[in-house]
Amino acid sequence: MLLDNKASGLFPIAPTPFHPDGRLDTASIDTLIAAYLKAGATGITVLGIMGEAPKMEAEESLAIVKQFIKGMGKLPVIVGVSSPGFAAMRSLARASMEMGAAGVMIAPPPALRTDDQITGYYRQAIEAIGPDIPFVIQDYPLTLSVVMTPKVIRQIVQDNPSCVMLKHEDWPGLEKISALRGFQKDGSMREISILTGNGGLFLDFEMERGADGAMTGYAFPEMLRGLVKLMNAGQRDAAHDLFDAHLPLLRYEQQQGVGLAVRKYVMMKRGMIASDAQRKPASAISAVARAEVDYLLARLVNTGHAVIKAL
Repeated sequence: MLLDNKASGLFPIAPTPFHPDGRLDTASIDTLIAAYLKAGATGITVLGIMGEAPKMEAEESLAIVKQFIKGMGKLPVIVGVSSPGFAAMRSLARASMEMGAAGVMIAPPPALRTDDQITGYYRQAIEAIGPDIPFVIQDYPLTLSVVMTPKVIRQIVQDNPSCVMLKHEDWPGLEKISALRGFQKDGSMREISILTGNGGLFLDFEMERGADGAMTGYAFPEMLRGLVKLMNAGQRDAAHDLFDAHLPLLRYEQQQGVGLAVRKYVMMKRGMIASDAQRKPASAISAVARAEVDYLLARLVNTGHAVIKAL
């Protein structure tokens, strides 16, 4: 199944599980996949920023892709192929597609500053991997420091027919979604799927602005899926109630520098992965921070998590 511009729902950004000594934990990949399927994922994205992709050896990256493709069955798997050089990008992209991936995700390198540099980079990237591979634009200026205006995104989409999706992760970014949907409405940009990130921190209003779903790694994927379903069903108040119950943990997880450590800790507590280890260099959270997260998790038992179970 190739990715297209109709993709919607929940595409979790999967972390890469490690043993405490830094080895890949393949058994936890299987439990992670099972958790995502149970949560109602409609696809998955691997080897993203959250997946610690730059820390992988080439053989490890391919092994991870292969295991996720097998585990997700007929659901689409998007592979992050961002790389400083096009040779490595092409190699991973082509190999992933041969194994059955649905498409790839490409982030701009941090050095890009002008609009022409950004649009030129994507043209060269697609020349490198081939125009037959569906791709996702990753727009994450808070981490990548590359600012893409709606007009730049429109230009990338119009220049490259293989672009089918935007991973929207700007902050603030609600007006960007509205602008892009406006371009589609007036016919100046063809239709693309828009899935959003930022841990789900703005998913409630992103859906109202025209997003098709979530592509992020919050440790309660069932909440993300539930919110998307409620919004699509027109149950606005119920969707916001669900979101509000999780907001304290969403906020805590969004702290720069320790977000992945918090997320992996919660996933470990939930049994989604065996260890919260990251591959070095890595951040960590203190015993005090773990106790704070435990407190937030306990509150969810009687609030947000109970709401999820009632859906």
